[in-house]
Amino acid sequence: MQKPVLILASNSPRRRQLLGLTGREFLVRPSDVDETPLPGETPDAYVLRLAEDKARATAEHAPAEAWVIASDTTVALEGRILGKPEDAAEARAMLTALRDRMHDVYTAVALFHPASGQMLSEVCHTGVHMRAYTDEEIEAYIATGDPMDKAGAYGIQHAGFSCVDALDGCYASVMGLPLCHLERLMRGVGLAAEVDVPEVCQRFLAYDCPVFSSILQDSASGREAFSS
Repeated sequence: MQKPVLILASNSPRRRQLLGLTGREFLVRPSDVDETPLPGETPDAYVLRLAEDKARATAEHAPAEAWVIASDTTVALEGRILGKPEDAAEARAMLTALRDRMHDVYTAVALFHPASGQMLSEVCHTGVHMRAYTDEEIEAYIATGDPMDKAGAYGIQHAGFSCVDALDGCYASVMGLPLCHLERLMRGVGLAAEVDVPEVCQRFLAYDCPVFSSILQDSASGREAFSS
């Protein structure tokens, strides 16, 4: 039986790397959508809308029988959406505001089948506590250029900055693609991975994930659990 065509609607190297852990073959077709939040839009509704918009945008130029995977991530501080900084000054302001505080990261993942119009999507929430890094560390990090393409102006995986002190939830989601949420969606349409997704994810990230079991065993939507 021929494997379905999978398309990742993102040019993010982090999302490509994470999706590659599942052992699936996929094409990369970045989407281009307006990422401006709507008036009064909550962070979770914002990322869900963008993930679904990205999936539909990429599907316009995809084979009808393909499955399109899209994702969007935002950082929220006390409910305020922090997107990608426009310049170094905005990156500095974001990193200063986040320092030594807890904030929320919301990542939505969408799975879209153009032929049937079937759209499956979920939002993953993770609590993140930043360490008390110094002004000098902020400046050195900004000088690397790494903050400029990331929501909240930081990358959790950046070894040189290591800004996160503690994490409550999914590490992969903070990187940009919650693999267990995606796996749950894909199992629901008969596209389960041939590898143990939580095991390979935790090994790659060197992170003892406290939430993978509850995500994959959630039967509220009638999806089959994935054994770890």
